[in-house]
Amino acid sequence: MAEATPKRLPPEQTWKKLNETATVQDAEVLRQEAVDAHHDHLITEVETSDGPLATTLRAVYDTDEIKKFKERVLSTPSGNSFKSAVMLHSYRMKSKRRTLGCRYRVLHYKRRGGSCSMSTNTTKYCPSHRNLTLCLPVLEMYGKLQEQMKSKRYYPALKTLEQLEHTYLPRVSTHWFSQTMTEAIPKLRERIKEASMTDLKDFLENIRKHSAKIGEVAMRHAAEQNNMDPTIARKKPRKRKAPAPPNPFTGEVESEPSHPRDNIDDEEELSAQDLIDFSPVYRCLHIYTVLGDREKFETYYRKQRRKQARLSLQPPPNMHETVDGYKRYFHDVIGFFVVEDHILSTTQGLVNRSYMDELWEMAVSKIVAVLRTNTGYCKDSKMMLEIKNLIVLFCHTLKGYGLSVGNLLELLLEMRDQYSDILTRQWVTVFNEIFDDDNYTPIYVETEADYRSILAQFPVKDEEVDKATYPKGLAFSEFVPNVYNQVKEYINSCLKFSADLHLSHTEIDDMIRKSTNILLTRTLSGCLSSLIKRPHLTLLQLIQIGINMNYLEKSCVYLEEYISSITGAEKDSIHLARLHGTSMFKDSRSDAEEHIYKKLNQKIDEFLEDAVYDWTLAESRGYASGYLMDLVAFLQSTFMSFTNLPEKVAKTACMSACKHIACSLMNFLMENEVRQVTMGALQQFNLDLMQCEQFAAGEPVPGYNDGTLQMAFADLRQLLDLVLNWDWSVYLADYGQGKSRYLRVKPHVAISLLEKLNNADKKKNNLFASLKKNDRDRKKLLDTVLKQLRGLANGTATHAQS
Repeated sequence: MAEATPKRLPPEQTWKKLNETATVQDAEVLRQEAVDAHHDHLITEVETSDGPLATTLRAVYDTDEIKKFKERVLSTPSGNSFKSAVMLHSYRMKSKRRTLGCRYRVLHYKRRGGSCSMSTNTTKYCPSHRNLTLCLPVLEMYGKLQEQMKSKRYYPALKTLEQLEHTYLPRVSTHWFSQTMTEAIPKLRERIKEASMTDLKDFLENIRKHSAKIGEVAMRHAAEQNNMDPTIARKKPRKRKAPAPPNPFTGEVESEPSHPRDNIDDEEELSAQDLIDFSPVYRCLHIYTVLGDREKFETYYRKQRRKQARLSLQPPPNMHETVDGYKRYFHDVIGFFVVEDHILSTTQGLVNRSYMDELWEMAVSKIVAVLRTNTGYCKDSKMMLEIKNLIVLFCHTLKGYGLSVGNLLELLLEMRDQYSDILTRQWVTVFNEIFDDDNYTPIYVETEADYRSILAQFPVKDEEVDKATYPKGLAFSEFVPNVYNQVKEYINSCLKFSADLHLSHTEIDDMIRKSTNILLTRTLSGCLSSLIKRPHLTLLQLIQIGINMNYLEKSCVYLEEYISSITGAEKDSIHLARLHGTSMFKDSRSDAEEHIYKKLNQKIDEFLEDAVYDWTLAESRGYASGYLMDLVAFLQSTFMSFTNLPEKVAKTACMSACKHIACSLMNFLMENEVRQVTMGALQQFNLDLMQCEQFAAGEPVPGYNDGTLQMAFADLRQLLDLVLNWDWSVYLADYGQGKSRYLRVKPHVAISLLEKLNNADKKKNNLFASLKKNDRDRKKLLDTVLKQLRGLANGTATHAQS
């Protein structure tokens, strides 16, 4: 039997049936979602509303979903508190309905002829009215408390809470919500404490951000009060950026918002309380004081501020590179203590003087260490001076708030020595540039104005120069006034650092004299020594340097007068230190003179290198050698430039030159490479010596007119006279006597020259086989003299034998 096939409905009917089922289910879901949404809306309105809740709660009771609404309320995070509010309002609504009913019965009783009054019989017939009268103030105070908490008026909220706890709640202690409120009061107190502490933490974070600005304003005010430049404390303005390009679609240019630092002028009169709201501190202090936790609050506040103090005392990265780095550091430190001073003056006991002194004692040691370390990297005098001015203003600012700055002033005295060292290193370059640019020639002035200009730079006093007609010359070069003015500039730079250090005139004067002595005895002395030793200096330049030293030595008196005039110290005070420049310039002049002598001898050697003698010459040429004539002409012109040198220097140089020439000529004659010398060569050599003696006798420098210079050539003159005159009998007879004519001729020198003459004779004899009788006799005499001279040299011969 075939299986029955079920009857299939048309597709249209199938879809219709499914749609009807889905429609019923969707309607139910939508209705439930609408109810839930309505309840959520009511809950949100209750939680966020600042006004009365009667309308909202009435909307709840007007529906048939009160049970579901309560379940919805309890399922929310704030369900418990909201439940209490709903129950309180429900109780209030029930009490109100009872009161209305009571009033209705009273009116009905009057109409029937009763005589009860509302004030007496309402209580008798309507106890709900009395309860409502007691509960409403409690609920109003509770609402006021919530409103104060919401507006962060924590201290009034605390007062309201106290009134609620001690005044209003005891009146309704028999009601069920009194216990709930009583249990909630400790939690509310904790909420107030936590909220005020949160505000305090926000304040501490905010004060950390604005501390630098407070410090900058305080430093500017201190600068104005102490007649200092307020811009010292101000950081460099931000660089202005280029305007933004216009919008390619609209063509408009967006204007950048102004930076807060653009309104610096508006902040000139602001104080710490104008820049920062201190109310969170006062509010939190009052709250903790009322709640009996003041000590806990003070401990927490001081602990947090100590942490912030350590942060403020940490220098910014690379602080030593720019002055702005020091400004940021000082602003932050001052801002911290300005805030603490304000708290000290506006609160009772939160910050006291002992706490401030302890905090400052800890801070000042770290500040000194930071400054000492960072200023040690400074190599620029201008930057060091700016740092000094900042520290001075820093001290004035902190001193105005009752803090001791003695350690910082001691640091400034240490920095003063460092500043002087930096200046002296910089002045090495200054002096060397002066030496490089000088032409080392005397100054010539053509007009009165030029002469007065020189006198304004260097106070030289020379009556002969004053009386001379124009154009007239000064003995020194530009070197002298330039060095003198730079020493004065150094003195002025030292004085700048001493300003505002509250030092006496004598202390400032001693400090400047000490620094100036260091400049003269170390820096300038070293530069002069290096200058004098320069190998490329000519003799005339060395002579001019020696003349300049003489004038600089005389200028030390004017430098001492200048120091006294700018420091205000008494010139004749026994406490004043004297400048050591006089002795330094004397030493430098002596050094220059020694180099003059050496350079002069070197120049003489250059001429002597051109000397070429023919020691086999048969007879002399009859005139002096050309090199020697040139040498004498050079010496005559050179010694003319010695006019402005001290007479002693010129005479010493001249004597040194003559001795050097005589020694060189003797070396020529005694040189080992010269093995034979003829009488003709000696006669030519004698002509050169006569030229030198003539130069010495001509008084090349004033004061040598007594034959002293000629004594330099005495050894050579006696030797040549002895040999050329063949006066050996007199030499041998007078040897060893004080009045001997040839006292300066040593036996070994005479032996050396005779041996060279003998060698020349031997060569001549080899050329000619037969000798004349006179030559043989001369040869025999020469051998005899040599024998006796060797005996004298060896000490074996006696005077009688000779």
